[in-house]
Amino acid sequence: MTYPTYFEAFDAKQMLADYPIGDDFLSRYRGMSQDELFAIQDTQFKRLMKRGWEIPFYQRLWGAHGIEPGDIAGLTDITKLPVYDKSDLMASIDEHPPYGDFHGLGEPSGRTPSVFHTTSGTTGKPQVLMFGPKGREVGNLLVGRMYRWMGLEPTDVVQSVYGHGMINGGHYIREAVTKFTNSVFLSAGTGIETRSVNQVRLMADFGVTTLVGFVDYIRKLAETAEAEGLFDRINIKMIIGHLGTEDRSATEAAWHGAKAYDWYGVGDTGSIAGEGPERDGMYVWEDAQYLELLGVDDRNPVAKGETGDMVVTCLYKDDVAPCIRFNTHDITHELDGRGEIAFKRIAGFRGRSDNMVKLRGINVFPHAIGAIIENSPDLTGEYVCHLSRDASGRDAMRVTLESRGGTDQAALAATLKQGLGVEVDVALCEPGGTAQATEIDTRQKPLRLIDERNA
Repeated sequence: MTYPTYFEAFDAKQMLADYPIGDDFLSRYRGMSQDELFAIQDTQFKRLMKRGWEIPFYQRLWGAHGIEPGDIAGLTDITKLPVYDKSDLMASIDEHPPYGDFHGLGEPSGRTPSVFHTTSGTTGKPQVLMFGPKGREVGNLLVGRMYRWMGLEPTDVVQSVYGHGMINGGHYIREAVTKFTNSVFLSAGTGIETRSVNQVRLMADFGVTTLVGFVDYIRKLAETAEAEGLFDRINIKMIIGHLGTEDRSATEAAWHGAKAYDWYGVGDTGSIAGEGPERDGMYVWEDAQYLELLGVDDRNPVAKGETGDMVVTCLYKDDVAPCIRFNTHDITHELDGRGEIAFKRIAGFRGRSDNMVKLRGINVFPHAIGAIIENSPDLTGEYVCHLSRDASGRDAMRVTLESRGGTDQAALAATLKQGLGVEVDVALCEPGGTAQATEIDTRQKPLRLIDERNA
């Protein structure tokens, strides 16, 4: 049987021309006008829509809203299309097991090569993730391009604490660094894959200069390095992770002055935005991603500066599993002004709209607690929230925080009330006491909210 191999299924040379990296990236987008950028996006969107109409999931989704192919002439018509989210993809999988009908792979005999992973399952059952060669490699390129712009050099040694197994994260970060940077890459994985003590020994033995992963675990590793007395042999210069609402200064201090950089993306879309070297907001990779911020309740566009759900269209992903108006349910707001390049900037992850808790009329985002307690030296920074409901139907939230000792519980409760806008119950535990509940040693993203209302 004759069929194309992975690198015969797309034009790698054309990919590098369409999505430049290094100096070519900066020279193209420093002086580009908004009209020129929109023209690039519009061309890609038209190609993407053609592919979308070939896929049963979109035929069904758009048809249910009375949309026909001629109704969408270009990117200016994108708001006519409905948004969808993970629940729609999971329903597709349930109705068309085991992969769903949103990928467009076709029959095995005629398929292009594909990459199969899942999400981590932080918000529920792990979701199927499918990639074609072009979509996979452009997604990898966006991460490698971002790392290089942040300052990653060929002389650097990168240690990744992203998970592996079926989870996409660790695999595609490895692919990004090995294919699009000249740095040495150590694929250490989570604490269950490589014990924390062994993680910090790797850093010392191989001269690791850069850590990539979720900062919750990266911060924990700093404590392990201190306990092992290895900081005289460890010299971390960069930390590239998902800072979200948390104060980067505490993470940097834990690693003795390393610079921390923020970025954002999800499994379905890959990297959506990341900081530049000036670390002043996250640039949306607008040559590859079209980002809308929509109201949580009405799904209408929000004004600049107002918070909304990030709804993403992957303009480049026109081979396998196209992503057209996917609602991440992660919230952020757009920043004013213009940065170094033509792309717009966002503030970064500020919480999940589908993980929001309403307490006595106030919207509470559990992830906001990390920023509130970040600079409290008596706390480790680890916490977990338990949501409960009493017999009268009143919801309450208990926040359990790890304390090194000497914490004024009443003062901490007052601080949380001021930061969250509503009173919550506060409990303290010893360092490591939340680990079983958050599963920080085994999950890519620790659990921060445990809903016990229907337990």
